[in-house]
Amino acid sequence: VEFAESGGGLVQPGGSLRLSCSASSSIYGIYWMAWYRQAPGKQHDLVARITSNGRTEYLESVKGRFTIFRDDNENMIFLQMSGLKSEDTAVYYCDGQSYGGRSLGNGWGQGTQVTVSS
Repeated sequence: VEFAESGGGLVQPGGSLRLSCSASSSIYGIYWMAWYRQAPGKQHDLVARITSNGRTEYLESVKGRFTIFRDDNENMIFLQMSGLKSEDTAVYYCDGQSYGGRSLGNGWGQGTQVTVSS
């Protein structure tokens, strides 16, 4: 499965963005759908993930600000971000994973850049 991310941009601190991720094939049955981010010079960090039955997990620093959801009918995953902070600046990627956390994607996509700055 390949993923294409979109929706990033430049936003002021406190602002909001909605990221979208389109899968090249059905995500129905993919246990975890996840959003990662990579800040300059750092590794990919898991931001949020959601199971096929809607259970969610979040990076502690984004709890209460970010919401992940999925639309299996449209093969789409979304990340609604609000209360953005400068430390949220990163390239955001999505991925599909098995129950055990193994990536089911064909490597990282192009990602979408989120820049939080005044």
